[in-house]
Amino acid sequence: MRLRGPSFPGKPSSRRLQASLEQMHVRLLAVGGGFLVLFGAVSLKLAFATVLMPMAPEQRQIAPQVPDIPKSDPKGQIAGDFALPNVHRATIVDRNGQTLALSLPVAQVYANPMEMIDPADAAKKLRAVLPQLDEAETIRRLSLKKQFVYLARDIAPVQEIAINNLGIPGIYFEPGERRHYPLGRTAAQILGSVDIDDHGIAGVERHFDQRLNTDRTPLRLSLDVRVQAVARDVLQDAVAEFQPIGAAAIVMDVRTGEVLAMVSLPDFDANDFAHADPNARFNRAVTGVYEPGSTFKLQTAAMGLQYGVIHIWDRFSTTPIHIGRFTISDMKTDHFAPYLALPDVLAKSSNPAAAHIALDVGATRQQEWLKTMGFFDRVPIELPEAARPIIPSRANWGVSAVMTVGFGHGVAEPPLAIVRATAAAVNGGILVTPTLLAKTPDADTPVSDGAPALTSPSGAPIRPAVYAPAAESADADEVPNGTRVLSEENSTLLRKMLRLDVTQGTGKTAEVPGYYVGGKTGTAEKIGPHGGYLKHVNISAFTSIFPMNAPRYAVYVMLDAPHATPRTYGFTTAAWNAAPTVGKIISRIAPILGMFPDTKDAARIGAELAIPLEPRVPAGYRALGPGNDPGDPRAAAQRKAAEARTAHLARHSVKRG
Repeated sequence: MRLRGPSFPGKPSSRRLQASLEQMHVRLLAVGGGFLVLFGAVSLKLAFATVLMPMAPEQRQIAPQVPDIPKSDPKGQIAGDFALPNVHRATIVDRNGQTLALSLPVAQVYANPMEMIDPADAAKKLRAVLPQLDEAETIRRLSLKKQFVYLARDIAPVQEIAINNLGIPGIYFEPGERRHYPLGRTAAQILGSVDIDDHGIAGVERHFDQRLNTDRTPLRLSLDVRVQAVARDVLQDAVAEFQPIGAAAIVMDVRTGEVLAMVSLPDFDANDFAHADPNARFNRAVTGVYEPGSTFKLQTAAMGLQYGVIHIWDRFSTTPIHIGRFTISDMKTDHFAPYLALPDVLAKSSNPAAAHIALDVGATRQQEWLKTMGFFDRVPIELPEAARPIIPSRANWGVSAVMTVGFGHGVAEPPLAIVRATAAAVNGGILVTPTLLAKTPDADTPVSDGAPALTSPSGAPIRPAVYAPAAESADADEVPNGTRVLSEENSTLLRKMLRLDVTQGTGKTAEVPGYYVGGKTGTAEKIGPHGGYLKHVNISAFTSIFPMNAPRYAVYVMLDAPHATPRTYGFTTAAWNAAPTVGKIISRIAPILGMFPDTKDAARIGAELAIPLEPRVPAGYRALGPGNDPGDPRAAAQRKAAEARTAHLARHSVKRG
């Protein structure tokens, strides 16, 4: 047997092994180089993705971000069409496009504790972004054996991005939206609020809830935030001066019924509805019901004229009327004449005289009139809080009720009902429906102001709905849309008498030169908590219209239990507080609405609106007055007594015969 020895270098087998090893080394270098290039590319990609050019977070992890900053729009022409993307509830704007309510994109932060690595570290990092977060409570939640826990609600997009950049495993976001009211207290009771699920719970938000959640087109209200701000500012000054427990102011277009301003004080920040005091959430303009006092004498005069029961030259007794243990009288300082003609009754605001007019009309027609004027029902306005009035039952509507209702006692109405009826008295006799929706031009009517046409993001044309001032409005002879309740002739008479109340009557302090204000004061004693009227505790109100030569706006102010001041000489009646407040509002809002004082034609306009306090009785007419007052309860009693005496004498004559 032959054994082989070891191979030695230089021999053929050794050379083959050396070649094989060299080939293997080359391959290893090639593979290593390949891996080096691959890892380098991955490292470079990671550097770009995380440091140099970080990638946007995934949609499932972060809610939609804020939209692009809108373009400058100093004229406010496109503001009303502005809507945030990925927000479902529509914006609410005023008649000029000023945003009153909008929904902002927010996010809810939640976590899956089962994916948490270090709850304590995660809580510490989260608190650095969300300072209000309770760190100990967050650690507890992140340590639970659950797959879902909420950590924070309604965080801003910038906070959402900051948390996402922390890179904490198990932290997720849920997109949502939050209602915001950028003007705070402005029209807070009108706007109302929404709940956590974005459903309206009060005010316009509740009334138009379905529309706001299904149609993203901005909801345009009739309010003008400029007028609203002025009304609130002036009313707040009155509250500071007279210290009432509450107050209200309303501005309404008497032709369209559009409410331009509705203020109720105290009020609150609409962004903090849940924590607002119930007294502040209470809308005194539509939810509060108050005895209207002498503002109701306008209705007594209107129904008497419309039913043909009285004329402006008729005279009515101002002598106190005794009903059981009650007495209907005027203030002792008035010293009225024994009889006043109708214009003088309104100017001097006589209670017994108004009671006589109501008795002449009678209970049945009085009830019919008040029902026609809407005083038996809620005011038709787009607010769920509109209250039902308090009125006597028909069974209790006797002689005393007829008289007291005639001068505004025994019934309780929301202020907007008084404004609505006042408007009907002067706008030609049409009862319009109050509304909080802006009445825009017809859809087929082109709108052009010489500027380039505007379009919304969807491409639809934007038609600015800026409120037309009186000088540019429709023809003054245009009849308002509503139900006719008065003849034009009687409406003209009432306008003149309301103007007389400001020039020569109790409403002198409401005068604003050049605006020809007309109106009626109303002071009613408040009813105490246990029934009965409280002496020297009043509801003071003034309902007005301007300008009386071409009625366009109604302005109303009510002060609940105002206090006397040295300037009012101890009085708390409407002539000393509510009426001058109305005058201040008119002087400030009229220029905003494009109306300027007309003093140049003062003589002509004054002559057109003139009516004497004691009109002359036309030939052939016998005026109501002394000895001719069918509604006088004393005259009726005297007639019954005379009839009884006649019957008694007749019976005795028969017996003697």
